[in-house]
Amino acid sequence: MNENSNIRFRLATIGDLDAIVRMLAHDDIGATRERIETPTAECYIEAFNDINTDPKQELIVVDEDGQVAGCLELTFIRGLSREGMVRAQIESVRVADHLRGQGVGQQLFEHAISRARERGCGLVQLTSDKARPDAIRFYEQLGFTASHEGMKLKL
Repeated sequence: MNENSNIRFRLATIGDLDAIVRMLAHDDIGATRERIETPTAECYIEAFNDINTDPKQELIVVDEDGQVAGCLELTFIRGLSREGMVRAQIESVRVADHLRGQGVGQQLFEHAISRARERGCGLVQLTSDKARPDAIRFYEQLGFTASHEGMKLKL
């Protein structure tokens, strides 16, 4: 399944939550919007429970010898456009520093795209903060194109 025999992809469990939140906070952007607390803040527990019980969402982790070494959120969205097509939305992508450049991120995306195909999706979409040029280059190398302008309204 992957080049690194000690790497596998699986659905996250509540026991992975602290490591996931730490990964989300592990850069300049994430550090400004995430909270690292022990025990894990209730807002993350509630979000995990919502994701975990929603059949249209998957929180996937990179498991390296039993430790979380990456993650992404995959959401399946059905819309009326494109003849009622289902699309997959990828968010909150992280790969541990020590695994970058080893193909693990590409393998994680291949896994997510495979899951999207299994669910009958017609496309996979994502957004990336403009302040993450390395991530944007990575997504482009995977075949993603900047076909739309993304906009957000903070509430």
